[in-house]
Amino acid sequence: MLKEPHQIIIRPVVTERAYQTQEGNAYTFEVAPDANKAQIKDAVEALFSVKVIDVRTMHKRGKARRRRFIVGRTRRWKKAIVKLSPEHTLEIM
Repeated sequence: MLKEPHQIIIRPVVTERAYQTQEGNAYTFEVAPDANKAQIKDAVEALFSVKVIDVRTMHKRGKARRRRFIVGRTRRWKKAIVKLSPEHTLEIM
């Protein structure tokens, strides 16, 4: 099933490590769990008008959390690190 680019790229990940990778021209996004690397590459190129060199993905497991007597988990999500060509940059923040 084909998705629109804004359905594939959910949000940028704003962490200290994500900021450190921006110096190497790599940007981190939360993406749809069923999106593959080709779809992520096409979505980033369409949304931001940049050239993508490499896409690395990983599934983040939910952490176990407890609230008094109730045991649960945080949600699972998929993270993508997108490396851009040297002449392109993104102004996310």
